[in-house]
Amino acid sequence: MISEKQAGPNVNSLRGFEVIDRIKYQLEAACPLTVSCADILAIAARDAVAMRGGPCWEVYLGRKDSLKASFDGANQFIPAPNSSLETLIANFKQQGLDIGDLVALSGSHTMGEARCLSFRQQIHDESAEEEQYDKYERYTTFRRILRSICPRSGKDNRLAPLDFQTPARFDNNYFINILEGRGLLGSDNVLVKEDHEGEIRRRVWAYASNQELFFAAFVNSMLRMGNTNVLYGNEGEIRRNCRFINT
Repeated sequence: MISEKQAGPNVNSLRGFEVIDRIKYQLEAACPLTVSCADILAIAARDAVAMRGGPCWEVYLGRKDSLKASFDGANQFIPAPNSSLETLIANFKQQGLDIGDLVALSGSHTMGEARCLSFRQQIHDESAEEEQYDKYERYTTFRRILRSICPRSGKDNRLAPLDFQTPARFDNNYFINILEGRGLLGSDNVLVKEDHEGEIRRRVWAYASNQELFFAAFVNSMLRMGNTNVLYGNEGEIRRNCRFINT
């Protein structure tokens, strides 16, 4: 099978699977064929958020692992970093998630890093630069920093933090950043730039102003996303090794 790790949005991007491997190894030694890789991922995501100052929540368990890979699905349903707002809304809707989930879950970009290849287009787009104005030149300075990391060509795998203010902390700075035009990815900034109705912008302002409100919305949306396309019973299996189906 061709792994979804090789799909366009994931290749040379996703990292840290060795951590999941170590967790799975210890669980299999203690309780064979009991905890699925899908549940491990859900718990690890929660713990990563909580350990970096974010909220904690009870993770629903009982998922099964897939009997196949999702290479085509990953290419089709994972939003590209330069997606328009219309595309983002459509992608989330296909998974049963709404605009509220889109805004809250986008807040996860308060942690992590992205490759130069993911943000090159927006920082070297001269027409986009002309649309920005800020008497303190915060946007101009931000773009200058990004261009020093990511030139017009080459250095595709250089990394930049998704949140330059507090890159290792889970907080509401992401929303403050995009209000100032300082989202790293094009798909971050469109939440404000392309929201002609104002509903998304109001949510962004609310989360930028009230971190606890963002945390509550994030937990709710994580639970909703965690209940999407769950496999039960004979629909899946509990893998012995997260990298392979059982033989």
